[in-house]
Amino acid sequence: MKNLKLITAFALLALFSFTSCQDEIDTDNGENPNTNTADSQTASNLERVSMYDGSFDDFLDGVSCSSILLPVTATVNGTQVTIVSEADYQQVIDIMAQFNDDSDEVQLQFPLTIQLNNYTELVVTSQSQYNLVAQACQAVEQIAEDAISCVEVNYPITILNYNLNLEQTGSVVIESNQQLYAYINNLSDDTLFAVNYPITATISGETATTIASDLELQVQINDCLGLEGAQEEAEENAQQLEQLLVNGVYQIESFVDTSVDTASDYAEFTIDFANDMTLVAENIINATVQDVQGTYQVTSQTEVYLELNFAGNTSFSLLNHQWEVTSYNNTSISLQSTTNAAITLVLTQI
Repeated sequence: MKNLKLITAFALLALFSFTSCQDEIDTDNGENPNTNTADSQTASNLERVSMYDGSFDDFLDGVSCSSILLPVTATVNGTQVTIVSEADYQQVIDIMAQFNDDSDEVQLQFPLTIQLNNYTELVVTSQSQYNLVAQACQAVEQIAEDAISCVEVNYPITILNYNLNLEQTGSVVIESNQQLYAYINNLSDDTLFAVNYPITATISGETATTIASDLELQVQINDCLGLEGAQEEAEENAQQLEQLLVNGVYQIESFVDTSVDTASDYAEFTIDFANDMTLVAENIINATVQDVQGTYQVTSQTEVYLELNFAGNTSFSLLNHQWEVTSYNNTSISLQSTTNAAITLVLTQI
């Protein structure tokens, strides 16, 4: 029997038992030389794809291998919040979004119950116990045994069973992620299996794709994990950019539109980005010139974007674009308009 891959050090947890009927199917349809063992790559892929994904509340618990079962009470940046339903998550998000240069702190109120990515539930009575869960999650992430959330199998699917002589012994209809996870983890050493392709899966929450083989499943997983990696890197870069903006004061080094640089129009101004996503352009030469107020937002997909919105000034309104951040360092930020690649902007820290 394949060993269960539990994500915590609590050895008493065991996966619930799972039984399913194995129906005889047409022999011609069932012939499949691509049979897999419990320790095969395909088994690992199916296990990770079918794990319970606890990443949706990471902003609250910081642990992607589990989620907190509601209700729960937490203190977020000094404010106590009781979360009864997923709609209440917005309270936490709003508190965290007030400032972009602070270190968000969440203190959970114990005891609480979490659901692990092997579908078991665990009552956690202290922060030290919870730390064990977080450490175990980090360990499985490092060895790529955590849940894969970017490939969502569209059920039902059929799995064909074989003995070691490659003789088909039956089939199992799988109706859910939880059933698939249990099936893979209850495979015996003398059982081989094959997915009855084609199946369909939703990739990265958007595209319904037909998958015709184990190899195609592996390709889809590799591709979407690569996309997730790029998105995570972009998110980290966006956070770094926010810190640079808030911690510095900037001037416009160049503003090029249709090969014409009009940076001289802004030479007397500095731009100060506040941690509440507001900004102000101040004339440092002539104090009688009115400040220009505005807002900004840093977002990311696979790239980092900076959106500027100045109000009440014709010259600064020309900067109101969503800009792609093409490069940045501690002293300079280079931007390109997402709607017109011929428009570029360079901000230099003073």
